[in-house]
Amino acid sequence: MTLFINVDHAAALFGKIGIGKAIMQMALYIKDDYCRWAEFDKSPRTANHSAYGVIELMPTDDGKQYSFKYVNGHPANANNNLLTVMAFGVLADVDSGYPAVLSELTLTTAVRTAATSALVAQSLARTNSTSMAIIGNGAQSEFQAIAFHEMLGINDVRIFDIDRAASLKLKQNLENYTGINVTVASSVQEAVKGVDIITTVTADKAYATILTPDMIEPGMHINAVGGDCPGKTELHADILRNARIIVEFEPQTRIEGDIQQLEADFPVIEYVRIVRDNEPGRESDTQVTVFDSVGFALEDFSSLRYLRDQACKYAIGDKIHLVPTPVNIKNLYQLIDSSSGFSRATSPEKQWVTAG
Repeated sequence: MTLFINVDHAAALFGKIGIGKAIMQMALYIKDDYCRWAEFDKSPRTANHSAYGVIELMPTDDGKQYSFKYVNGHPANANNNLLTVMAFGVLADVDSGYPAVLSELTLTTAVRTAATSALVAQSLARTNSTSMAIIGNGAQSEFQAIAFHEMLGINDVRIFDIDRAASLKLKQNLENYTGINVTVASSVQEAVKGVDIITTVTADKAYATILTPDMIEPGMHINAVGGDCPGKTELHADILRNARIIVEFEPQTRIEGDIQQLEADFPVIEYVRIVRDNEPGRESDTQVTVFDSVGFALEDFSSLRYLRDQACKYAIGDKIHLVPTPVNIKNLYQLIDSSSGFSRATSPEKQWVTAG
């Protein structure tokens, strides 16, 4: 039987654990798996592009367990009151190929992305950081604010979105979260002025310049996490050229990240070199750092492991019959034959004729 975790199950889990605690716990799973980097089969995700968006598959395995995530990015969905990003995934046993977990990953991806953002920022942001700006106040913005508050002690959050209703939604959702003070800004420039950290989490599939060099001050950390794909950017190229850039998996980020604007040999640093090899993240208090995050399959592998463990701990989720279990494994057809009540020998609808 396969453990099935639907949206209601995931929401119940995160509610029972507490979203701040869940983000911190998931960050530990992600960190642990990055420390096992060499064990994973790694490849850029497979993407199918259309005029309206992209559908992607993100697979990986560590030799024992295999996972994949199906995820989309369709910015125009918002015009039809549909999510711009949604996902589901599977965790399976490598030796048998049998699926152990089938889970929603839309809500979970928001938690995972926030956990990864804050985890990387612990090495890249200045240690005395207290303020951040969030540009793009859509579905993932609350999770980003909570993650940076819980994991870095950020308490001053300035927000901006071209859709002011989205900003007001974000402010209202965070009103009862102790320790976070939210200010709605009237422009990107107003939101980012003087902050320690900037998170961009926008969705437009376009070569956009949400941030320009004149907005960037010495020592800032930029967390660029908006949905990424070829032809989609958030940062002016000159910001990147003058920053220390950290990525998850370089071959994938070269295709989809903001660094797609740069020369193919422009130097970047994979996060694993920091978390596993003790390479410094930030080198000075005046250095500008950028996490060009596109999301990597290892993080979804970690998320599925975390969901499985928590679902078992709290007895949340359903067991479903996803894989057939015939009595005779060589007789799959018997499942159809017995469930339908159909007997080839007695059915009046077909007369079997033997050539003689």
